[in-house]
Amino acid sequence: MVTSHIEKISVRQDESHKGDYGKVLVVAGSIGMTGAAYLASQAALRAGSGLVTNAVPCSLNPIMAIKFIEVMTLALSENKNGTLNKKSVKEILEFSKKCDVSIVGPGMGRAKETRAVIIDLIRYLSTPLVLDADGLNAIEGKLSLFKKRKYKTVITPHPGEMARLIKKDVTFVQEHRTEIAKEIAETTGIVVCLKGHKTVVASPDGELYVNDTGNSGMATGGTGDVLAGIIASFIGQGIDIYSAVVVGVYLHGISGDIAAEKHGPFSMIAGDVIQALPDAFKKAGLY
Repeated sequence: MVTSHIEKISVRQDESHKGDYGKVLVVAGSIGMTGAAYLASQAALRAGSGLVTNAVPCSLNPIMAIKFIEVMTLALSENKNGTLNKKSVKEILEFSKKCDVSIVGPGMGRAKETRAVIIDLIRYLSTPLVLDADGLNAIEGKLSLFKKRKYKTVITPHPGEMARLIKKDVTFVQEHRTEIAKEIAETTGIVVCLKGHKTVVASPDGELYVNDTGNSGMATGGTGDVLAGIIASFIGQGIDIYSAVVVGVYLHGISGDIAAEKHGPFSMIAGDVIQALPDAFKKAGLY
């Protein structure tokens, strides 16, 4: 099953250029959580994106500019407390016109002002959207927002985030993983990627994929941000959104398995998963 989705990743042509492989906008990061923005952006690049831009509150832009070499940065308007303000929404929407896909959420925090920005982006972004982490925490119980979006959307909650989304407890989510993912996908029209052991991917038309790659060493901060970057990269490269998520989850797990072989499940960190991506591509037969 995975093979048919992997085959949709195009072989690179000699005469191609960076614009052919997707422009990814990563709206992520806040005070104390710049690492999430870094990991999502780096993962998107390592998965094959041509251009990646990280949009952050302007006070954090110098920090991100130092962290990044290949990723560009976009400084956004902020409030006195360092959170994004309403003006930043217009800045993001304007810049997104140049992009093929957007990630919203990793490390953005849960401030009231930030939640308002995220909700506006869900409503008005005119690119495919990967909503992760604090992007999901901003819309607890508001799944109806997705029904009004005209553009393709994928959500990538871990069990705790899913529990908040549907106002249930984590135990309920873990006991009904496939049913929950399938129901949300079919009723909202989005692709659902419910993370965890045997990650579940559900499409609006009833397709279901349960992943069998990955290991316990991936239970460490930042691996979810890495997955968001990989998925967005494939969407930006022109793969249909469901296949992009399936392949992203599969390769993310293979990368984790390769990292565990090298570092052991106790010592591996999220950055190791990014570093293992080239070997994961090779193992999957992509080159």
